[in-house]
Amino acid sequence: MTSGPTAATAPWFLRPPSTAGHAARIFCFPFSGAGASAFSAWPPAVDGVEVCPVQFPGRENRMGEPHYGTYEELAAGLVEALVPLLDRPYAFFGHCAGALPAFETLVRLADRGLPPPDRFFVSGQPAPHHASGDRMLTMTESELRAELESFLRGRGIEPRPDMVDMGLAVLLEDHAAAGAYRRAEPAALPCPIVVLHWRDDPDVSLDQLEAWRPYAESVDIRVVDGGHYDFMDAPDGLLTLLTSWR
Repeated sequence: MTSGPTAATAPWFLRPPSTAGHAARIFCFPFSGAGASAFSAWPPAVDGVEVCPVQFPGRENRMGEPHYGTYEELAAGLVEALVPLLDRPYAFFGHCAGALPAFETLVRLADRGLPPPDRFFVSGQPAPHHASGDRMLTMTESELRAELESFLRGRGIEPRPDMVDMGLAVLLEDHAAAGAYRRAEPAALPCPIVVLHWRDDPDVSLDQLEAWRPYAESVDIRVVDGGHYDFMDAPDGLLTLLTSWR
């Protein structure tokens, strides 16, 4: 295995993962319509674990690139960028729909016999074989626009029309990928899974998260304080949990 980041990894990470100085890495996957900036409030590293937000094609600094298409295509492209970065212990964190391409990436890493993560953290996302039940997949374009405006106001940002138009264009393509995603039955991963339920999240229930149990020999479901998007603020309790495997 080639050790250390290469030029091939560059588009996938806003800040290139370091070659030294950190004992481990956690790769972070954003939710639909978002990019790596969803993790902008997170520190570069926590307790020796380097934080590596993944940047999907078709948004933010990759806006000029074609959209990734499907979760399967996204995972296939990301695997190649990850190969040189698996030279030390690592974990995955996927929030909401971001947990689905994270899962598909882990399936492909396992298929290639590459080192598995020490943990896969799933945040506020039902299991892959239940993903088609996401309420947002039934929303019209005008409803998604209103949802985006509400999200921005909730983050203290006044939603300008040009900002909303750009964000909606990304969200619509991401939702097309989410709507096309189908996994008929569970596929077990060779790593423990920790599923996080946000206590104040009205859209994802503990019962829905229980469906992750067939996906690994060890599946731990934890309740954490906060709402669906509070992960963006890098709460101390979350960061401590995400580095507890080290």
